[in-house]
Parts: sequence; structure tokens; C-alpha cells
Amino acid sequence: MKISKQARRDGKSLFNTCKVNGTLDEGRVKQAVSAVIAKKPRGYVAILSHFQRLVKLDLERRTARVENAVETSPALMESIKANLTQRYGPGLNVQFSVSKELIGGLRIKVGSDVYDGSVKARLTELEANF
Repeated sequence: MKISKQARRDGKSLFNTCKVNGTLDEGRVKQAVSAVIAKKPRGYVAILSHFQRLVKLDLERRTARVENAVETSPALMESIKANLTQRYGPGLNVQFSVSKELIGGLRIKVGSDVYDGSVKARLTELEANF
């Protein structure tokens, strides 16, 4: 579905009104969606579609996925959280998981940024160079 420029502007404006101190407020998001559905302005489906896309992108930007080949120690978890919070700001949701395919090392993904220090990535890079 093609979204008009006005619907994009309205969706972005709606998104900006849902922010509190630079982070998205879930309560405001629910109120905004309810208000738009109740009023049903012209092109409201396109407005909500663009708004949903912006919310999804913001959630991805505020979520860090840390994969480790072995169980991460609590001290290392705190260190990683502190470093990511320093780099990306407060309000970051950090999720830890174990992935045996990494062989060793860490892979961290925050939004579209990927930091891959795993053995698997190094072996793949080495293989590509030969």
C-alpha cells in the first residue's frame, strides 16, 4: 500500500507525541492509537501503518541481542549492559542467549548494528580470503 506524504507526516507526528524524554511510552502509544481509531480521520489506516513501522523500528533500536557460545557469567552480563548503555543510552533492553553455532566469542546486535567477535565469523572470513 502506498502511503501519502500527509499520512507519513501525521504518523511521524503521532510517533513524536508518544515520546517521553526521548523514549517511547507504551501508555501514550495505546492512547494515540485509540484516539486515531475513534476519530477515523482521512487516511487513518495509512497513518496507523506508518506509525506502526516507526514504533517497530524504535523497538529494534532499543533492543540488544547478545549471543554467546557458552553461558554468560553475571559479571560479564553487567559489563556488557554497562558498555551498551553508555554507547546507546538508557532504556536499552538487553537479551542474552546461548548459540552453540558460534563455537566461541560473542555476537551483539543492536538495531542494525552488529558486532561479531565469534570464532565462526573469523573462520568464515578466513575461508573467504582463500
